[in-house]
Amino acid sequence: MSSVLRIALQKSGRLSEDSYQLFKECGIRFDYGTGKLKSVSSNFPAEFLFLRDDDIPGYVEDGVADLGIVGENVAVETGRPVQTVHKLGFSKCRLSIAIPRGSDWTGIQSLDGKNIATSYPNLLGNYLAGQGVRAEIHEISGSVEIAPSIGLAEAVCDIVSSGSTLMSNGLKEVETIFRSEAILISRSELDADKQALVDKLLFRIKSVQAAKNNKYIVLNAPNHALDQITSLLPGMKSPTVTPLATEGWSSVHSVLNENEFWENIEAIRAAGAEGILVIPIEKMIY
Repeated sequence: MSSVLRIALQKSGRLSEDSYQLFKECGIRFDYGTGKLKSVSSNFPAEFLFLRDDDIPGYVEDGVADLGIVGENVAVETGRPVQTVHKLGFSKCRLSIAIPRGSDWTGIQSLDGKNIATSYPNLLGNYLAGQGVRAEIHEISGSVEIAPSIGLAEAVCDIVSSGSTLMSNGLKEVETIFRSEAILISRSELDADKQALVDKLLFRIKSVQAAKNNKYIVLNAPNHALDQITSLLPGMKSPTVTPLATEGWSSVHSVLNENEFWENIEAIRAAGAEGILVIPIEKMIY
């Protein structure tokens, strides 16, 4: 192969399993497991590097890796001049400020003159500056939630998914300052061969994402209600309608977006549709 993409992935943690699953769904096979530092795909021109998440933007900037999957929060916090190629839609979380449960909160100005512990000093500092709040930021690399109980800070700013970790440490979430998800990043300049490989990879990723956001619908409809029912099922271009053996009825096949699913299904049933089948889609190619 004249060109091979080098892709940096988190070696362990929140993003690693979801990243591996994405490539698996894209039909790209490579060995993945604890202790591995790199792996070469057996069916796609790509080599995977397994790194600490904080290091991935730097490796991409320096050209050691062509692409990387990293949390948007990490990419912004590190400030490395890398490009966001595509948002991947998984590992969604938020960076939030939390305070002890019994503390008063009247808004972000409550933090003026206070101490805040965080692993994200740049994101937090920029947010506070934009709000006109002056606070002392204490950068710590782990166990941020313990800071108020040991007297280090009156508040913390940390990544939140469900909020259970905050609750178990006697904290309450009061302000979200940044929303994040996994993103695909690249270095600023790729040669034509590598850019062509990136385009092929993006085609696969977008096909997998589109499939997850849609469902394949098959139903039986009375012919007198076909216009009403098909108007609720736009599909990729238009629904497929075929006559049934039972006179006056037709089978309708279409695709329905997940976000519109329940509302439209209720309307379709009310219009007279019967025998509705909902089928997952593995890939969706436009």
